[in-house]
Parts: sequence; structure tokens; C-alpha cells
Amino acid sequence: MRKLSHTGAEEESSIDLTPLIDCVFIMLIFFIVTASFVKETGVEVNKPIALTALVRPKASILIALDASNSVWIDRHKVDVRAVRAAVERLHSENPQGTVVIEADNESKNELLVAVMDACRQAGITQIAIAAKD
Repeated sequence: MRKLSHTGAEEESSIDLTPLIDCVFIMLIFFIVTASFVKETGVEVNKPIALTALVRPKASILIALDASNSVWIDRHKVDVRAVRAAVERLHSENPQGTVVIEADNESKNELLVAVMDACRQAGITQIAIAAKD
């Protein structure tokens, strides 16, 4: 019987993780680029029912009017006098987007009209009112 002897330094065996890390980063970039970011108003609104409601795919600015007549934009309660400035700021980020106002059944029409006027003063003419279909 013959004995095998190791006279040189033993080779260390290891797994190269570089290709795996590259694949993970590529997948991460792919998911970030293709993800659609959902914007929310930050408050639950009981919307009225409409038989002719249409979906607005490019709604970039969502404004909510709750039952206690508070205005919500991007999960922040906003004074009605500050709506114009907030809408101008959000519209500068996405000039092609539209405004969708989610008004609660119990909110006042006066507040809805004031918010719509603030949006028009900010230079936005594409304004929609959200409804359930």
C-alpha cells in the first residue's frame, strides 16, 4: 500500500461570493426601478358612490378631506391656507401629475371648493374628486 503525503501548503477552498452579490444588487436595482410607489393621504375617508367613476392613473397629488373638515396631504394635517404652497411643491416634483381630492361624505362642500381653488391658484387644472364605484 502506498501512502500519500502532502508536502506543499494545502489549498484553502472557499466560495467566491462576488457573482452572488452582483446578482443581488442587480435584482435590487430592478425592483426599485420597476416598483410603483403608492401615495396615500394618511387618513381614512368614506368616499361617496358614483356610477361613472373613472380611474386616474397619473394622480401624483392626493388630498383628503376627513369628516372633521381637516385637510390631509402626504400623511400630514395641513391648514387650508397652506394647501396652495403644498400643492405647488408637490406639483414641481411631478408636473405631469394630476390632483385627486378624496372628500368624506361628512365634509363640507365649502372646504372642498376652497381646496379646489387653492389647486387652481397653484396652476393645476386637472383636478378630480375620488368616489367609490
